[in-house]
Amino acid sequence: MVKSSNLGYPRIGAHREWKKTLESFWAGKMNESQLISQLETIRLDHLKLQQDKGIELIPVNDFSFYDHILDTSAMFGLVPERFSYDGGVVPFSTYYAMARGDKGAAACEMTKWFNTNYHYIVPELNGATPALTKNQPLLAYREAKEKLGIEGKPVLVGLYTFLKLAKGYEADQLDALIEQFLPLYTQILQELEQEGVQWIQVDEPILVTSVTQQDIERVQHIYAVLHAAAPKLNIMLQTYFEAVDHYEELISLPVQGLGLDLVHGLEQNLQSIKKFGFPEGKTLGAGLIDGRNIWRSSLESPLQLLKELSEFVPYDRIVVQPSCSLLHVPVSTQPETALDPVLKEALAYADEKLDEIVLLVQAASGQEGADAKLMNSRNAVEALNASQSRNRVEVRQAAANRGSQPSTRTSAFNKRQVSQQEKWQLPFLPTTTIGSFPQSPEIRKARQSFRKGEWSNEQYETFIQEQIQIWIKIQEEIGIDVLVHGEFERTDMVEFFGEKLNGFAFTLNGWVQSYGSRCVKPPVIFGDVEFMAPMTVKESVYAQSLTDKPVKGMLTGPLTILNWSFVRDDLPRHEVAFQIALALREEVEALEKAGIEMIQVDEPALREGLPLKKEKWDSYLEDSILAFRLSTSTVKDTTQIHTHMCYCEFHEMIDAIRALDADVISIETSRSHGELIHTFEESTYELGIGLGVYDIHSPRIPAVEEMVSMIDRALQVLDPALFWINPDCGLKTRGIEETVASLKHMVQATEIAREARKVTN
Repeated sequence: MVKSSNLGYPRIGAHREWKKTLESFWAGKMNESQLISQLETIRLDHLKLQQDKGIELIPVNDFSFYDHILDTSAMFGLVPERFSYDGGVVPFSTYYAMARGDKGAAACEMTKWFNTNYHYIVPELNGATPALTKNQPLLAYREAKEKLGIEGKPVLVGLYTFLKLAKGYEADQLDALIEQFLPLYTQILQELEQEGVQWIQVDEPILVTSVTQQDIERVQHIYAVLHAAAPKLNIMLQTYFEAVDHYEELISLPVQGLGLDLVHGLEQNLQSIKKFGFPEGKTLGAGLIDGRNIWRSSLESPLQLLKELSEFVPYDRIVVQPSCSLLHVPVSTQPETALDPVLKEALAYADEKLDEIVLLVQAASGQEGADAKLMNSRNAVEALNASQSRNRVEVRQAAANRGSQPSTRTSAFNKRQVSQQEKWQLPFLPTTTIGSFPQSPEIRKARQSFRKGEWSNEQYETFIQEQIQIWIKIQEEIGIDVLVHGEFERTDMVEFFGEKLNGFAFTLNGWVQSYGSRCVKPPVIFGDVEFMAPMTVKESVYAQSLTDKPVKGMLTGPLTILNWSFVRDDLPRHEVAFQIALALREEVEALEKAGIEMIQVDEPALREGLPLKKEKWDSYLEDSILAFRLSTSTVKDTTQIHTHMCYCEFHEMIDAIRALDADVISIETSRSHGELIHTFEESTYELGIGLGVYDIHSPRIPAVEEMVSMIDRALQVLDPALFWINPDCGLKTRGIEETVASLKHMVQATEIAREARKVTN
């Protein structure tokens, strides 16, 4: 009969104990052996939970000490020269230095994991010679078997995906790199086969992107070699996040199973199965439960799909599993005692999704009691769909009539720019920051006291004003030109706005890993989104009253709110984006009316929402541009609209970014070691722009000379009259001393750049 499987479990723990363990180690509060011991306890608890729930194919080696791609780099000894690695097993000090940087070396680049909000550490090859430092999948398998009696399914990042996500080589070197890495992958699989491993999950999500026929030929070569090396080992070639384009070639590979996303790639993957069938003797990994969102399934649809699949693949060769690793969802809904019962009943986190997988297997086999459980799921979903929150007629109509809404600024940028410079009289190479300042333990404690009711509204407001006053003074003393209020009242740049808009809900324990130990608790967009009252005006106006320098109002843009939330699944995502955009427009207008005429509408997550197939980009970008412009187009010419984006392949979407028509855009770039600047050597950009001159994700304080070099290179290809200088991103996660020191260096670097050009505005 049908079997149950999982692709990966959240690392962070039910109470974020993984995060707390890492941070205690980094803070010197525990030694290495204590770190290893505590993480082992967490890891085994996760495996035992899956075992107890009845999952038959339990993943091992999906756990990590930071990031699974960094783990793969370390397993192959791929440590950049700047970290002074001497070979052998990578020490924890080096491993974490690669992730976080240290005093002597900048951290490795970090970027988005496909179109999710998870970040991975980009492998740097740069001529390195890979060597297998340890067979980590084998060690994970042994641990699960010896300590829990679990016949685990080791998880390994596929060779082709790993190389395509890496940097530090030219395109014509790819084939040579494949041959260099193949013996290492061969050794891993051979040792697993010798150990008696039954199944290995080899993750190749790169295969759902727009791969070429040449790519497929390389994949065919890789798996022919791996199969020949370990012919008795069952390989589940796992894809996720989208459909595969080269289905016919993939089912012909010498692997024993193919895992397909039948949620986000349902239509195309199902059509491929119907057109080409499925090979006899192979196993289909059917990703029927959404591994990326938190909504409960009625289960009738996936059960019907399972029956439909059985026409092409017999039940005994189907494995029911999530669409992707459950890394992207919270752990359990059990602690969510504060949610409306109708909403809570319609949610499914990782643990509940495992229950759904087991229930599907039970229902497919006709197990007694399964029908009643299926009915409960359907009733929960239908109750939420019928709620008033999902049926606000005016909100729906406004979004539907978006074509009649203003979506273009009154004047073109070149005219606005003249008016804005006359108004603001900014110096050459103006300096600013991205928005947030350090959230000290004192600030977090004050916010917690307020939320618990231990502080009155007046007491908390006074405290926030004191923090704003302190940091306005600090910014003035450092010499920054355009100031921010610091966002001390905000726990999270999305959550803050969601709490003040209709249609959002907030969880007590809905934490997911963003990068490293950084966890976020995404808002839940469960209903129609509606503006209620001004959200940011009070703090912005107070900050502006303290200084003669301009203070930016700070908002999170519609696409970032969308992409960093768990979004209702009963409406198209772009419809939800337009609802958010129209609500934010009212906030932009309220800020302008209150005298805040520099307004930053951040879109750091715009790119991560891009479809994985390029042929779908245009539709997404058109909707994204419209949503941003619906938010920002009703202001005066003299009101300067800023936006911010995290590092992205700028050349791939420069036209779309230009079409946003923001007066100034700041882009995270320093972590890529200035590579983004190369884009502007080939393309022009005619609007205001600031390229981040230092990496805020690392605790190190960058030298003035580093920033001067970054500025100099940027000004060789960008118009100095339109160039701004700023850090990579917000400074919320940094310490106070390092923040002040780094910003002082940034201003010093700016002064050197100004003096070098002898230009005044």
